[in-house]
Amino acid sequence: MVDLAKSLNVLYEDNHIIVVEKPINVPTCEDSSKDLDLLSIVKMYLKEKYNKPGNVYLGLVHRLDRPVGGVMVFAKTSKAASRLNEQIKNDEFSKKYFAVIDGIVKEKEGKFEDYLLKDSKLNKVVVDKRGKYALLEYKVISEKEDKTLVDITLHTGRSHQIRVQFSSRNYPLYGDQKYNSKAKAGEQIALYSYFLSFKHPVSKEKLEFKCDLPNRYPFNVFN
Repeated sequence: MVDLAKSLNVLYEDNHIIVVEKPINVPTCEDSSKDLDLLSIVKMYLKEKYNKPGNVYLGLVHRLDRPVGGVMVFAKTSKAASRLNEQIKNDEFSKKYFAVIDGIVKEKEGKFEDYLLKDSKLNKVVVDKRGKYALLEYKVISEKEDKTLVDITLHTGRSHQIRVQFSSRNYPLYGDQKYNSKAKAGEQIALYSYFLSFKHPVSKEKLEFKCDLPNRYPFNVFN
């Protein structure tokens, strides 16, 4: 854990929040796998940096699926956590993703609206009118090797939302073992949260954080 804490990519930090890049295949928080999670890694980073005795407070305010990397913010105080949670509740977080679609997306930009229902036992999501409202917008950036790079603005944060909304329209994400029947063992899902914007929980200043397109396949096909 010490090595992971030292290699953590910290994008911003002050007394109230810390913004980091989540590595792929690392759980956001502890799950049934009991594998090392990002919340624990960031706590260790703070514990080492400030030589803190005992437990370190760190508030989890949003999540990324385990296979997905990208920008995440954590709260360093309970007050900051409460205020960030309120922003999320009021849809005041702005999130954008890069995704590589397995195939060519015909409509070059658009909006997807669905109702998504989660089966917690199977950890799968389906389009179902009994579910929760889900909205995203997308724009095609590039097409290469029978793949499409899309820029996605997420308006609602439903579980597996991007993966399900695209796959339900026969545009599955590359390497998505759960929702793409063509995905091969060992392939990594091509979904990356590259942009996050929100108001600072204390100063109220609008903050924006951005990471470049990942330098790994299939993203690097489009570099």
